[in-house]
Amino acid sequence: MEHILVIEDDPAIRDLLRRGLTYENYKVTTANDGASGLASARDNPPDLVILDWMMPGLDGLEVCMRLRAASNVPILMLTAKDSVPDRVLGLESGADDYLVKPFAFPELLARVHALLRRTQPSSKPEILKYSDLQLDTGTRLAKRGDRQFELTAKEYDLLEYLMRNPRQVLTREQILDRVWGYDFGGESNVLEVYIRYLRQKTEANGEPRLIHTVRSVGYVLREE
Repeated sequence: MEHILVIEDDPAIRDLLRRGLTYENYKVTTANDGASGLASARDNPPDLVILDWMMPGLDGLEVCMRLRAASNVPILMLTAKDSVPDRVLGLESGADDYLVKPFAFPELLARVHALLRRTQPSSKPEILKYSDLQLDTGTRLAKRGDRQFELTAKEYDLLEYLMRNPRQVLTREQILDRVWGYDFGGESNVLEVYIRYLRQKTEANGEPRLIHTVRSVGYVLREE
C-alpha cells in the first residue's frame, strides 16, 4: 500500500484528503504544520507528499526545499496562489506538481496517480544512452561519464523524453503535453525552469552542453 503524507494546516481540507485518499486504498499520514510534517517524513518516509504552501511557522516553500534536500519523494503542492510567478516559485522550491485551491478531488487524485506512476520502476528496465549521458529507467539515476546524479520525478520525465527522441527538435507544446500532461498556460516558463535544472545537473563538472534551445520552437538533445 502506497503511503501519502498530507501536510496541511486547514483541518477541513486535511480531513477531506485523509478520508478521500484512504477510500482510494492509500495509507495516509497527516500533519498540521511544517515542522511536524518534516518529522513525519523523516521517521516514516512517504511515497508522495501533498503539501500546503501557506502555513504558519515553516511555510510550504521551506518545507518543500528541506524535503527535496533529503530525498526525491514526489511533492504535490497545494496553494491559493495561482499566478505564473507563484507557480514557478513553487516548482523551483522542488515541487513536482502544483494544484490551485479550491480544487476538485478527482483532479487531485489524477495528479497523485500520475506522480506515483512515474516514480515506479519500469517493468523492463533499460539504459538510455546518448553521447556520454546515461539514464537508468530502473533506478531512475543518471550518469554523465562516470559522474552519477539523482533526478526529481519531473526532471526524470523530461530527461527521459529528450533521450528517447535524440536529435529531434521537440516543441514546447509537445514537451508540456508529454511530461506534464496538462496545460500550464502559454505564458508559463515551467519548462524553462526544468531545462535549467537539467542543464545544471548534466553540466555540473563543466561537460559540454547536450540540451539545446531552438529559438521560438523548443529544445533538442544533440551534440554540438
